[in-house]
Amino acid sequence: MRSCPAQHKRCRRAAAFIIAASLAAASLPSCTSTTGPSQSGNEFEYVTPEEVGWDSALLQEAVDYAESIGYTAMMMLHGGKVFLEWGQVETNYQCHSIRKPFLSALVGIAAEQGTIDLDDTLSDLGIDDIPPSLTAEELTATVRMLLMSRSGIYHEAAGETQEMIDGRPERGSHEPGTFYYYNNFDFNALGTIYQQETGDDIFEAFEQRIAGPVGMEDFDAAQCWYDCEPAKSEHPVYKFRMSARDMARFGVRYEQNGQWRGEQLIPTDWVEESTMAHSVADSASGTGYGYMWGVFPEGSVIEELVGYPGFYHTGIGVHSLVVIPELELVVVQRMDTDDPGWSDPGDEATFELIQMLFAAYTGG
Repeated sequence: MRSCPAQHKRCRRAAAFIIAASLAAASLPSCTSTTGPSQSGNEFEYVTPEEVGWDSALLQEAVDYAESIGYTAMMMLHGGKVFLEWGQVETNYQCHSIRKPFLSALVGIAAEQGTIDLDDTLSDLGIDDIPPSLTAEELTATVRMLLMSRSGIYHEAAGETQEMIDGRPERGSHEPGTFYYYNNFDFNALGTIYQQETGDDIFEAFEQRIAGPVGMEDFDAAQCWYDCEPAKSEHPVYKFRMSARDMARFGVRYEQNGQWRGEQLIPTDWVEESTMAHSVADSASGTGYGYMWGVFPEGSVIEELVGYPGFYHTGIGVHSLVVIPELELVVVQRMDTDDPGWSDPGDEATFELIQMLFAAYTGG
């Protein structure tokens, strides 16, 4: 069951967490496809790499390398048109930290509709946590600060990695709004706030407001779940499963300023504001953080590598969703992290794959 413990009042989903008993076999590596999704009216359009300024042979080398280091699916799109599709693009893999841009989009929709006020404080909203409860100062943190991961609240949180635990500042060490720390408390509490203020379940809202309208083929709210750690916090982790091709559709919405076939699904202002660097996330690389999106601005190491600024999110370092607006480009990379035998290829291999992909850009 994927519901939280009965004493957790905010965990309302009780349906079983369903994982398919078997996964479809991987397709042979291919840089293009002649057929698109079957859902009427929401099909991808497919083009050759050369039509949009990429080299097929070099992309094939990158695909071969991706397969050799453990990736199981990859897609690249230009202006919403697929020019590379490889692997198990239909399999709903765990998204890990890429859950955060999905909730960010929902919060942006709710903010435009007036059901969430970004300047409300946790005190205004009646948000607290298990003892040791939030202090009067911590309760002054706003929804906007949580989105930027600048709440200054360093309470234990569900779903923290050991690295996050080891790096978590001391309670009270930074005033709300003054310091960036990649903070699961902020991300999880935002999920609680979204449900409380809208009255909607996160996964059902995503299905109704985003997945359905853009024609996601594989997304199923019943395959998503809440993970509670009541000894640490009352705010659960909201865990998504999504296929590569559905994640690509989400990325294209951001690449095209929140629009889909003339309909504004995600507010344009929200797309711009949420993908702007409000903090320096890593001074060495120059990457930033927006509203639950990573950002590589001009002058950052990633921008120098790929040649253009953009925004992204990763999941445990191997799943990735990258959007580069100037190139009208969306890149999705997935790995079967449900497989007990999976292994992280490491930073060096990941860096090599990025270099190979962008070496295939001819600038056409």
